[in-house]
Amino acid sequence: MAPTSKNAMAADIVSAVPAPADVELTPIPPAPVLDNKRDEDPYLIEFIQPIDPSNPKDWPHSRKIAVTDVLAATGFCRIMVRYCKVSRHKDFMIMDKISARSSRPPLPTIKTELHMNSTEAAMALSIYLLATAFGPLIIGPLSEIYGRKNILHACNAWFLVWNLVCGFANTKGLLIAARFLAGFGASSIYALAGGVLGDVWRAEERGRSLRLYLLIQLLGAAVGPIIGGFMAARATWRWMFWSTSSFQALMLIAELTVFHETYAPVILRKRAERLRRSTGNKEYRTVHEHLEDKKSVTTVLARALTRPLRLLAFHPIIQVTALIQAWSYGILYIVLSSFASLWTSQYAQPTELSGLHYIACAAGEIAGSQVGGPMMDLLYRRMRARSPDGNHRPEFRVLMTFPGALLVSLGLLLYGWAAHFRVHWGVVDAAVFLYMFGGQIAGMGMQAYVMDVYAEHTSSALAASQFLRSLTAFLFPLFAPAMYGAMGYGWGNTMLALGGFVIGLPSPGIIWVFGERLRRRASDSY
Repeated sequence: MAPTSKNAMAADIVSAVPAPADVELTPIPPAPVLDNKRDEDPYLIEFIQPIDPSNPKDWPHSRKIAVTDVLAATGFCRIMVRYCKVSRHKDFMIMDKISARSSRPPLPTIKTELHMNSTEAAMALSIYLLATAFGPLIIGPLSEIYGRKNILHACNAWFLVWNLVCGFANTKGLLIAARFLAGFGASSIYALAGGVLGDVWRAEERGRSLRLYLLIQLLGAAVGPIIGGFMAARATWRWMFWSTSSFQALMLIAELTVFHETYAPVILRKRAERLRRSTGNKEYRTVHEHLEDKKSVTTVLARALTRPLRLLAFHPIIQVTALIQAWSYGILYIVLSSFASLWTSQYAQPTELSGLHYIACAAGEIAGSQVGGPMMDLLYRRMRARSPDGNHRPEFRVLMTFPGALLVSLGLLLYGWAAHFRVHWGVVDAAVFLYMFGGQIAGMGMQAYVMDVYAEHTSSALAASQFLRSLTAFLFPLFAPAMYGAMGYGWGNTMLALGGFVIGLPSPGIIWVFGERLRRRASDSY
């Protein structure tokens, strides 16, 4: 079948794709602007230029916000579970102290009810984090084959089922296994969030998208420990799982109605399939279909599933950014895992009130995201204007990490010595706020940099970084009690602040100086 004129072909392509509900298809102009690749291959399926209603980046603003909000609400549930369980973690470590101070019998806990020793009890909580290290390595690449939508729905249903199983677990083995499997499903947010934001929002809107996404998600950091603190004192531990499962069920219903496919290669592939069916011409192909021609399903899957580990093993950019984020994440979890016990042991506050101090943590992260977003977009515009060729280099993103790293070290120092000398609780909370504020700004810069460099395989690249982050989040809190017991909060946090200063400043400097050279030398990520 010979190709028709390019105007007719473009019209056929658009008419074959249903427009979003809130978008009206405008008539095809007499001479649509088609890129060079389509000029070379009239059967190559790509988005119509300059505007294609099916292109997620051309979606109406309301649809972009709706997809981002649904994704953020999913993250809200995940981070609420994380903080809720972290706030409960101290109940295992200092249960005897709480019982001695309480005038009533100790509440039923996972440890006593399921006959766990301290190691098994800690494992029941921390294995959730271990699962989030391995989950993105599979979920991220699968989303680049089957699309974000299908994988997100499947993972959220998986998480709901196993989180419910945790609430009904009657043996320690079942609880630990169910926690791992629930964490595997929950890790979808770490694999998909950056990918979806990169799919929908343009580079000049990167800060705006992260700001919107993080605002809702980080509210879970405030809600989780409050719920966990009061449940630890007034309800059975099973309600922590039942309450979060109820919220997840509502979110799953919302996702099924609001969330649309955002991954461009999958959208284009469906368009090509419709054209092949309607015209009978098998020549219509997308760029990705050309790359996968004559490759078996097994080969495609193997290539995709190994991509995160290949990026981590052979791409210096991923190695440097992953190490920076892993160190920061490990310190964060040391602070989170020991924060509640600080108030019960150092300040003799009741269990219910100890969880309220996590509001300072959440407020710092939320403030950092709301300041860091506009800062990122402002830097984008200014650095692009100052660039000799008018282009934006991804390395411009790392400028945010320098002030963020300084604030992190300062906040840790103030937090450690204020807690050491038992200064008024408001000073400790202010120091933690400063630490979280700086950490969020630095983290946003690193995430945006990876999203810019690996725009085609953002989910796989972020999955590689998440692997090391989750491992440090799992391992670092294990030595936190011994560290604070031997060095105290003052010197312990001084050591962490010094490590953050040494790693947090030179490492982004390496990216700033050598990033462009490393990008040129990087092998193909496909």
